[in-house]
This record gives sequence, structure tokens and C-alpha cells, in this order.
Amino acid sequence: MNAFTSLPDLAVRTLGGSVVAASDESFAEKENLLNPWAPAFSPQTFGPKGQVYDGWETARRRGPGHDWALVRLGMPGVVRGIVIDTAWFKGNYPPHASVEACAVDGYPADLSGADWVEIVPRSPLEGDSVHAFAVDAERLFTHVRLNMFPDGGIARLRVHGEVVADPRLLAGLTVDLAALENGARVVECSDMFYSSPDNMLFPGLARNQAEGWETARRRDGGHDWAVIRLAVPGAIRLAEIDTTNLKFNAPAQAALSGMDARAGDAWSTLMPRTDLLPDTRHRFRLTTPEVTHVRLDIHPDGGIARLRLLGTLTPDAEKTLTARWNALHP
Repeated sequence: MNAFTSLPDLAVRTLGGSVVAASDESFAEKENLLNPWAPAFSPQTFGPKGQVYDGWETARRRGPGHDWALVRLGMPGVVRGIVIDTAWFKGNYPPHASVEACAVDGYPADLSGADWVEIVPRSPLEGDSVHAFAVDAERLFTHVRLNMFPDGGIARLRVHGEVVADPRLLAGLTVDLAALENGARVVECSDMFYSSPDNMLFPGLARNQAEGWETARRRDGGHDWAVIRLAVPGAIRLAEIDTTNLKFNAPAQAALSGMDARAGDAWSTLMPRTDLLPDTRHRFRLTTPEVTHVRLDIHPDGGIARLRLLGTLTPDAEKTLTARWNALHP
């Protein structure tokens, strides 16, 4: 798979994405396009509309035109790649598809006047296959439109890219500097055997242990760790380390270190090695210098449901964030 698939899916439902409109959804609902799990299929499962599909499927067109679905991204950002998955659609997939994108402020109900840009040209598709398309468009988008020609079924749409936070929603406030939706990312980690460490940075509470970060059992006497690049440089005032749902596989202890990569600083202790409990939201008041990166060390291994690092943006960070938003926003 392409390298861009390691980037966050800006459209997935668990990060706030929504299919706000579609030309047709006669056989299977448009909302399925953004489901976070891999497409499922149970043969010979028929409902009142026919075979049940975990995807979006339209009626057979008998006239001109083509079908489309309009997606509001959960997180605005620069799109680096698109995945169109026709899993399980073998005799009813569209032969071609394209993708357009636009950027609008607020939550408009009508996007007919938006400045749509084609980011994936009309391209051939195959049935029951994953199609990856790299995107070269150095600008911010808030919505995408998936077009299929002329009709058929698509299981999933993934919109991978880099989050660009709106500075108007962060400046002057206490914010989660480690939130994926604000632009933070896990850039290194020791182990991701069971799940991605980026899961720790998702919004909301983890519903089960699969929605956090969990490592394999260590047998070497070492410990696991993850490095988070903060959304913007800031001073952390509250750390939350959440082991909810991790009843028998939570770490025994955790520690936090920070550094300011702009100054080439070394790692310094933000929170010393501290005992953790299973299935618990732990909150710790901190007073830290301005940092750009935080390292979470867990001893010796296990899982973390969520990591929150609440703090304030530095004045320079506010300026940098605003400049990037303005440069990428059309």
C-alpha cells in the first residue's frame, strides 16, 4: 500500500467525518462509506432491498448522468491520497470513479457554489479491490465529492492527509496539544503490535480496548514508548493518561518527557515515573516549559486508551498556525 495510508483518515466517522448527501442510496446506505472497520460481507443475507452490503450502493441507472456522494471531512487538511475500496462488490461495482474537493468555512448546507477541484481524475476501477491514488494538491480541503460512473457499489472511501487546525478555534484557549484533530501525530513508537499509537490521540472516549494503543508483551526487560509531535508548541498544564477498558493489560507505570525541537533541546522530565491503575482516567497537574514533542514511556508494556495534554499555545505558535492556515486556504 502507498506510504500516504499511514497518515490519518480525515474522513473516517470516528474522527467526525460525515456523508452529508448522495445522489442515490437505493441498495445500501451512503453512511457506510466512512465506517472505520474493514468491509464485512455475509453471503445470502437478503433484506427488503436485496443482498445486504457494508458499503454504498445505488440503483441501476437507465438514463444519463452518474452517481455521487458528498463527504464533509471530520478534520480539515491537506489531502495526500485517496483509497476507493470496492470490497465484495464483484458484479455491481462502478467501472470508473473520480474525486473532487473544496474548502468552505462553517457548515453550509449548499455547496453548489463552492470552488471544486479535481484531485483524482476519472480512473478505472475493478471489483472487490482496493484502489489507491496519490494526490498532489498543496491546499486545504474541508469536503470531498466521490463520483462513480455511472452507478454501482463502493464499500469504503478513505481520505488520507495532514490535519490543518483552524487557528480561530485554538488561539487564546486552553486546548489539547496532543489531539489528532488539532494536528498532533505520533511520529515514533517502540511497538504497535495490536493497534496504532495514533489511536491515543482520537477524540472522545475509547469504547473498548481496541480503540487505544496496545503493545505486545515484552520479554526482554525493556519498556515501550511513543513520541508525539504536538499540534503546536505549547506549555502543558494538565496530562490525562487513560487506561479505560484495559483491565488486565494496562501498564504498571508511565512517565512523560518533553523537548523543544526548534532549539535542539534534549529530553527533559515533565512527569516522573508514576504508578497507573487499570481501567482508570488518571489526571496530573503539570508545569512545563514550552515543548514541541512529548515522549510517553510505559513500563513495561500494555495499552493506553487516550492521552490528553492540555495547555496553551505560545504566541509564536499562534502566528505559525495562522500563517499556515492562510497559505493553504484558497
